[in-house]
Amino acid sequence: MPMKILVTGGMGFIGSNLVIRLLAEDPHASIVNLDKLTYAGNPMNLSHLSAESRYTFVHGDIADSSLVAGLVREYTFDAVLNLAAESMVDRSIEDSSVFVRSNVTGTQVLLDELRRHPDTRMVQVSTDEVYGSLGPDGEFSEDSPLAPNNPYSATKTAADLLCRAYHNTYGVQVCVTRCSNNYGPRQFPEKLIPKFIAWALDDRALPVFGDGLHVRDWLHVDDHCAAIMAVMNQGQPGRVYNIGGGTELANLTLVKLLLERLGKPESLISFVSDRPGHDRRYAVNHQRIAAELGWNPQVRFEDGIRSTIDWYLDNQAWLAAIADGSYQNA
Repeated sequence: MPMKILVTGGMGFIGSNLVIRLLAEDPHASIVNLDKLTYAGNPMNLSHLSAESRYTFVHGDIADSSLVAGLVREYTFDAVLNLAAESMVDRSIEDSSVFVRSNVTGTQVLLDELRRHPDTRMVQVSTDEVYGSLGPDGEFSEDSPLAPNNPYSATKTAADLLCRAYHNTYGVQVCVTRCSNNYGPRQFPEKLIPKFIAWALDDRALPVFGDGLHVRDWLHVDDHCAAIMAVMNQGQPGRVYNIGGGTELANLTLVKLLLERLGKPESLISFVSDRPGHDRRYAVNHQRIAAELGWNPQVRFEDGIRSTIDWYLDNQAWLAAIADGSYQNA
């Protein structure tokens, strides 16, 4: 039977890459993309699918229970992949209310609807930030304590715990994935890699928090999408799966790499005061998903960062449309 899949937040970075991959890998799958089109939802990301009969876009909010209920009744989805979220830590520090609505209430609305559809599987796409900060050694496992340090990660933690509770209380078939930092094409340029590429091309100063030695584990978005699909198809309901890229880099090292590849001077680096609640290091152990579902990252960071830089260089009109706001009218 052809799969019917609801992707929430499908106009965003990871969501749009996932929609493209789902349609490409399963010629019989049909996708409904529910997206609120906040500032980070970019219609340009999937404009090439406007004539695709297997793809339907719905403009709406996952926290709208009537809308969600109507969609689930109409399409009787086989799977719901929840990528709709506010995700920028700096914005959560300024105002956490929109994060609570999208990340917590929105997840609760989806789970409540799936209580009435026990055959529908759900994947809650979360983040390694729910674990807090690591010291210089070790990795997060799925059994690591949850210790969020900023409002964004606190709302994602709350959503993860709702998923656990709804599985244990109501039997909802939900898995949670916790990924490390993603990179790749179509990432909104408030995030480090696309923002610094765009700013370096304009010879603007690149603000690096603190001493620049905060370490992140980098995961290519194609690998992340493959992992989400593996969990959708094979994951054990109630289970958490960590998804790591296996490439740890200090932010300063990454910024210098970007400048080198772009042929720009390191004098563009400008150190600024550290962000409140800034976790020092993330590293993700993904042995569970490797052992149980056979997933491992396939994209070497050296290849992935090269192709990512090339994508932004080849798509400067995409960056310009975001800079002037015209992307929202695509």
